[in-house]
Amino acid sequence: MNLPNKLTILRICLIPFFVLCVKLPSTGMQVAAVAIYVVACATDALDGHIARSRGLVTNFGKFMDPIADKLLVMSAMIVLTAQGRMPDWVCILMLAREFLVSGFRLVAVENGVVIAAGPLGKLKTVFQMVSTVALMLFVPVEGPGGPLSTVAVVLMYVALALTVVSGADYIWRNRDCISDM
Repeated sequence: MNLPNKLTILRICLIPFFVLCVKLPSTGMQVAAVAIYVVACATDALDGHIARSRGLVTNFGKFMDPIADKLLVMSAMIVLTAQGRMPDWVCILMLAREFLVSGFRLVAVENGVVIAAGPLGKLKTVFQMVSTVALMLFVPVEGPGGPLSTVAVVLMYVALALTVVSGADYIWRNRDCISDM
């Protein structure tokens, strides 16, 4: 197993530690949760860079990297929703897009095609990660937030817009994968 794929697996392994920390009420645990989440997010950029620059792109990486991203971001969104820091309908729309795209990927794999993430999907992931960090840092679990909470909410809505647009783009670009349905 090459280094980029190991980083993808590390990202998945960090998720339970992130969730455990973010659910604990102490400030120290919240800081630890954000630190773990940021490290996990950084592995996404790092594994892709290493894979492309060293010619280590594999079908495993093309398939598992987006799944690892989805697991990480979905975990954060679900916890944020449970804590009242993200509206449930935003979480549901984002999750729905991820399940639809994953379904497309599974159909494509059955046809012998591995579809890598496109530029809009990558941008969507970056905004989802940045917005979830901002929500964790600036939107309190209880009580009103300050001016930075508004920035976090705006980032969340930008991430939502990119999620919807990139999902539609993904389905359109890969519609031939389900043409026999």
